[in-house]
Amino acid sequence: MKTVFITGANRGLGLEFCRQYLKQGWKVIAACRHPEKANALIDLTENFALDIYPLDLSDEKAIARVANHLEGKPLDLLINNAGVYGGSPQDLAHCDTAHWLQTFQINAIAPAKLTQFLLPNLRLTDGAKIVFLTSKMGSMSDNGSGGSYIYRSSKAALNAIIKSLSIDLQNDGIAVAALHPGWVKTDMGGPNGLINTEQSINGLREVIEQLSMHNTGCFVDYQHKPIAW
Repeated sequence: MKTVFITGANRGLGLEFCRQYLKQGWKVIAACRHPEKANALIDLTENFALDIYPLDLSDEKAIARVANHLEGKPLDLLINNAGVYGGSPQDLAHCDTAHWLQTFQINAIAPAKLTQFLLPNLRLTDGAKIVFLTSKMGSMSDNGSGGSYIYRSSKAALNAIIKSLSIDLQNDGIAVAALHPGWVKTDMGGPNGLINTEQSINGLREVIEQLSMHNTGCFVDYQHKPIAW
């Protein structure tokens, strides 16, 4: 049985990742800030091999505690899904510094630190993979509308981290990818999204399945389409 660790697992894309991997027979380790309130996630424990851990990604000590609990346990896949938008409006005149820093912490720094802490687990399996839910809004080439300074800059920083990891982990045989889920109908994406969570995660799971050392460092969407950095 393969094992996947998923952050932001209590709702939206993270919850759908949990559902689909559980149905595929994976062991799922799910993390979210308040597991006691994650009713949809808790319901899955009745029929599937699911462990749930409390994890506040803004707290490095909390990341370390989860890693300590998992010491010696192999991981086949790490899905860094959790993220925030950072409030609005986000034009230059209204970017609150505290929100900006918090968004950077959760969207860019925390996934990198979690990856660092869980690398020993990933190194225990052959062909381990790490994927990050990012956004084409962090792409320099794709930015034709401006604005969204907080969210764009946090995802651009995450993309830089992902690219470096894809190079630094080559000797470990760990493949890394930046994944754009599409405009999804979620709490963050809003009701006008073009696809639902099931469609997005169906596509992303196929992308993850095809991820290898031959295409490590790729930036693609849920339809396998490459995105310019």
